[in-house]
Amino acid sequence: MLFAKIRASDEGSPLSIAGSNMNTKETIIKQLEKLGLQNYSAVMVHTSMRKVGKLEGGANALIDALLQTLGPQGSLVMVLGANDDEPFDALTTEADEDMGVVPEMFREHSGVQVNDHAAARYAVHGPHAEFLLNPTQLHDYHGPGSVLDRLTELNGAVLRLGANTDTVTLTHLAEYLADVPDKRRVSLRYERADSGEQWINSLDDSDGIAEWSEGDYFPRILLDYLKTGIARIGLVGDSEAELFPATSFVEFAKEWIESNLRLESRTPS
Repeated sequence: MLFAKIRASDEGSPLSIAGSNMNTKETIIKQLEKLGLQNYSAVMVHTSMRKVGKLEGGANALIDALLQTLGPQGSLVMVLGANDDEPFDALTTEADEDMGVVPEMFREHSGVQVNDHAAARYAVHGPHAEFLLNPTQLHDYHGPGSVLDRLTELNGAVLRLGANTDTVTLTHLAEYLADVPDKRRVSLRYERADSGEQWINSLDDSDGIAEWSEGDYFPRILLDYLKTGIARIGLVGDSEAELFPATSFVEFAKEWIESNLRLESRTPS
């Protein structure tokens, strides 16, 4: 099910930062254009507002800059997750605070649509919202047929603006596609506001689908991918930004997982 939440942007956001060395929306747009953001039909963004730095207008100005750079033919995508402190409601539950301040501001931005999934809630603004968000399968929500899979179908991209190296959600699609035996699975309980208890089954997207001797493999996959030189890298605000095609990242991550996790998954514990 797809929901649209229409609300005017709050220009008086408390996230606006006053002071010297202030970035402006116009500067951010020029930097995003230099990266080539406007060349993609859909872009999933992972952001650390703290790393972006002082920006006149705060998080709303950043969102507006992203939307203006993409233009009316482009779609902006963000992972929302959910605040677990209350029963889940697709329209009213706040974004997971671990995602940072930008996704929550985006959730309330005018014209943004969200999908109804307690474990995999996304927000999209743009003409591809219906295609990306609907339907979202209840189980294995990061696998084939998912929002992530459809992003690759659109030849979309990922834009990182200072976010932690373990936050490329698209890596989960590669986990599903990779040929690795005995992938770890979980069944997790969620509480919905409309229907109560709900159980959702998926690969383990918290601790990984298999053990890796060096711990969390998400950051290593990203860092190794960046070494290929495929990503476009430049400054956005005060943050080093990376923009890369979704399809090439998934292909790289799939091969990385097969090369590095296949043997370890077969090693007796």
